[in-house]
Order: sequence, then structure tokens, then C-alpha cells
Amino acid sequence: MSLSPKLKNKKQEHIAAHHGRKLLRFLEKKKDSISPLLIVTHDYPDPDAIATAMGLQYLAERLHGIKSRIVYKGIIGRVENRAMVDLLKVPIHKFRPSDIKSYENAALIDTQPEFENNPYPRNKKVTLVIDQHPYVKRPLAELAIIDPDCGATSVILSQALLLSGLEIPRRIATALAYGILSDTLNLYRAHRADIIQTYLDILPLCDMRALIRIQNPPKSKKFFSTLNRGLQGARAFRGVIVSHLGEVEHPDLVSEIADFLLAYKGMERSLCTGRYKDKLHVSLRSNRLTDETPEILRDIFDDRKEAGGHDMVAGGSFHVRGKDKDETRWHDAEFTLVVRLLKRLRLPTKADFYKPFQHEKPELASKKEL
Repeated sequence: MSLSPKLKNKKQEHIAAHHGRKLLRFLEKKKDSISPLLIVTHDYPDPDAIATAMGLQYLAERLHGIKSRIVYKGIIGRVENRAMVDLLKVPIHKFRPSDIKSYENAALIDTQPEFENNPYPRNKKVTLVIDQHPYVKRPLAELAIIDPDCGATSVILSQALLLSGLEIPRRIATALAYGILSDTLNLYRAHRADIIQTYLDILPLCDMRALIRIQNPPKSKKFFSTLNRGLQGARAFRGVIVSHLGEVEHPDLVSEIADFLLAYKGMERSLCTGRYKDKLHVSLRSNRLTDETPEILRDIFDDRKEAGGHDMVAGGSFHVRGKDKDETRWHDAEFTLVVRLLKRLRLPTKADFYKPFQHEKPELASKKEL
């Protein structure tokens, strides 16, 4: 027997409150033993990871005097993310290998010990994990709060803050609201009532002017050059659009262009790649509710642990060995991904890809162009 919508909503509210209370109880219990705390986001942190880390830092210090340091590896590349850090004065720092020795306790935010997208040692137990991604292997942690259906990890911290009774500063409320919006595509991917309610509870506490500025920052000439390459190089076939950007200024551009291409009329899935240092960064997007997009991406990677995501959003990266100027290796890696994707989707590998943003007739895709 299925639950009525009203009963489902009550059950969801119970789950949401459960996560918040679990975190609050843990901090209360461990307050004398986990300070100072190293808060580690995933590499190339997005607004959801940044906001969650920021919220945890404030919650732990204001409630129990737990000191902490937020760190990340990689770069904060996307212009919206940089605007968020600058406007909200987020105290986030580049990860140093010495941090592992300096901090006995660590919290992994929007990532997990087994994932390849964070700098924390795989064999070292962490104090706390807060994440929305399904785990492959249960995290080695004193407490792991993992909710794959919460829409954004920021929802978990927002719930804890709202339950704590603390006054929530405008800059932290603004960060959490943007974290929720960015990871749910402006609530489009919010499949639970409590996600929307949490956002509505946080929104009145925000600095709306700052939120608008973060969402609409000025973009550089390099961004538009990359976008132009993405459009000119795009190939489409049966609802799948593919674009290889080549060298990119930062990996976040890959996901940004993938999101943009998916909006093209008639497209159901987009695959975008970009070369950054010695890695090929890959983003896969879908607007098909039945797709398990992270699983699709894992299936076309050699190492499944190098890809992940949630709902209809997936990303990953892998090393491309060889000399920097060895174009053949890069092209082979890009071509292989497309062929594997087509096979995974049960589409012909010798597909009549066409250039949607160039005035040409459909043409047979060659290895060089794919």
C-alpha cells in the first residue's frame, strides 16, 4: 500500500530532522575531543560543498567552541564560485600535506573517504562525513550522515542550524541558499518537500543583493572563448550532444558547458570533456528522469571510482599518460569515451553525428572529430 502525499511529507520531515539532530548530538558528545577540526571539501569545490563546510564551521564553533580550518585541493574556478567566496568572505584555504599531521580530526564534506576527488588519505579514519552521494563502500568514520535524496548537502547543515536555535548570520544563510539552488537546478531537482521547505526557511535570512550578484557575475573573455569552442565543436545524434573543449583554464568549465549544451532543444544527454594538466575531465548530464547518470558515467570509465555524481548529474576525471603535446593520446581517450557512451545507451557507434551550430548537412562522425 502506497503512502498518501501527506504521510510521505511527514515521513520526509522526520528524516530531515533526524539528520540535523544526529549531527547536533554528535557535536555535543565529541565537543571536547575533536577540536581543532580539519574540514575537507572535494577537489574543485562547488557552492554546495563550500556552503556546507562554512555552515559546519560556524555551528561547531558557536555551539561548542570547536576550532576548525576549511581546506580544498585544486582551484575554485567557476566565476560564480569565486564570487561566492569573495562576497561572503568564506574562510577557505588551499590544502597542505602538513594539514594531515596537524589535525587529528577531520570532516569530509560533499565527498567520502573512498572517493578519488579529495586529498584525504584513503586508509585514514575520519571523524565525520556529511554527503549526498551514495556510498560505494560504507565510510570509515565515527559518524557518516549520507542522504542521497536530500538534493544538496547544504540541506543537511541548514537543518542542523535551524534546529540548533542559533542565530544564522546573513552570509552563512546566503551561502546555504545558493548551495541548495545550485545543486538542485533552482529546485528543479528537489524531489522532497523538506528540501523546498528548508530553502524557504533559510531564504528570509539571506542577503538577497549578494545572492543575485553571486548568481550573475561578470564573465571573462576566456569563458566566452571556451563557450565558442564548445559550440563550434559540438556534435549531436539522437538526443545526445558531445563536445570536447581541449585545454581549459579550469575544470569547472567542463561542467558549465555540459549544462549549457543540455539546454539545446531536442537534447536529452550531454557529454563534455576538457583537458586540464594531465587529466581529462568529463561531465555527463541528462534530463531523463529514468537515467542513472552517475552509473552511466562509471560504466564508460576504466576505473569506476574516478566518476560519480547524483541524480542526472555526473562527473569525473582520469590521467592521460604521455607527453603533453601527444594529441593522439588525448584524442583516443575522448573518442573511446564517446564510443563507450553510445554502446552504453544502445546507440549505433557509427553514428551520423551532425554539427548543430554550423550550417552543414549531417555527416558521419570520424575518430578525429569525436
